[in-house]
Amino acid sequence: MSPPVAWDGVPAGTKSLALIVDDPDAPDPKAPKRVWVHWVLYNIPPDANGLAENADKAGLPAGTVRGLADSRKAKYGGPCPPIGRHRYFHKLYALDTKLDLGEPTKAELQAAMKGHVLAEAELIGTYQKGDR
Repeated sequence: MSPPVAWDGVPAGTKSLALIVDDPDAPDPKAPKRVWVHWVLYNIPPDANGLAENADKAGLPAGTVRGLADSRKAKYGGPCPPIGRHRYFHKLYALDTKLDLGEPTKAELQAAMKGHVLAEAELIGTYQKGDR
């Protein structure tokens, strides 16, 4: 389930927000080979001040659109690192437009956001599986 996230200070002129959550440490933080995308959201209303825990089930702000994670699903994919402690980057973008993309990948969303980013913020969390 997705963690709760909150923000404030959205700049004037923001028409929508976008959120990308990814892990640059996949599969092994000591020898990363790729960035794994866990969540892609866009058209989050600019007056939203965050997302509830387990937002896919608890409810996303009206108008929010899901993109495709690397699981090829349009929903949050929780952390499940095969080895070591991984970093999870939560990147929030304030955009001067709303987008019409369907279910974009991270790369497609980033391409559509070019020239439209008013501000961005980043939160980094870590996770490591416990011993069993």
